[in-house]
Amino acid sequence: MPAAVALEQTSIEQVERRVQSESRRKRSRDRRTEIVSPILVTGFLLLAWEVAADFFKIPTYLFPAPSQIIRASIDNASLLLRESWVTSVEIVLGYLLSIMIGIPLALGIFHWPVFAKSVYPLLVSTQAMPKVAIAPLFVVWFGFGLLPKILIAFLIAFFPIVINTVMGLSAIEHEKIFLARSMGLSSFATFRLIRFPNALPSIFAGLKISITLAVVGAVVGEFVGGDSGLGYQLMVANGNMNTPLLFAGVLALTLLGLILFGVIEMLEHFAMPYRERASGATGAGTM
Repeated sequence: MPAAVALEQTSIEQVERRVQSESRRKRSRDRRTEIVSPILVTGFLLLAWEVAADFFKIPTYLFPAPSQIIRASIDNASLLLRESWVTSVEIVLGYLLSIMIGIPLALGIFHWPVFAKSVYPLLVSTQAMPKVAIAPLFVVWFGFGLLPKILIAFLIAFFPIVINTVMGLSAIEHEKIFLARSMGLSSFATFRLIRFPNALPSIFAGLKISITLAVVGAVVGEFVGGDSGLGYQLMVANGNMNTPLLFAGVLALTLLGLILFGVIEMLEHFAMPYRERASGATGAGTM
């Protein structure tokens, strides 16, 4: 009988090891697919674009081929890098300002209902106003320097941070709060240990949305009143009918947005490593 029990335990352990091994291989395949699939699709689209531009003899000033855009990017690499730095400073400063104002504002809305009823309509109205119409006013008030671009980036980017933070703080089971109170935790300890960690996924969702909007805000500011930056160079290239350089500037802006988005995702993984472990454990259990 003991031998049968030992054999049964050995079989269970072998099955568990096999399940874990399959789970690791599946996660590895999923990671490879996440990387390879977008590359293959992008490569196919670029190849189709190149062939179509050559086959239909599309003029360069109208719709340049990817090879012409890459050539323009290489020829103007120093210009694009210099202007990318200017735009990056505007984006980062506007984004940090949106965090510094957006999160405390969300805390005030969550904790004080009277404050929320007073401020929330104003927040909605700021989003209803077209930012392009406000941008010239910032130029009149603050000149053509760095400040108006930062303010426009902030104005466009801060709203998702506020809304997602409020939603994250509110979206928690009441049982967790009751349990914390029964354990004698203070309001601040409950917020620090339970409510705020529970809100982190929603907060980071707002942060990732806002970083892309900050890019848009900085470019809008450069369109309206800039003398440098990628947005300004797009205007110059458009005025000179230099369409390959125009596409190269758009490509630089896209890469800049992806890099900044990736930085926020890295910070999210550092702030919430338990989510990665939880997803891995879930995957192992479903195999």
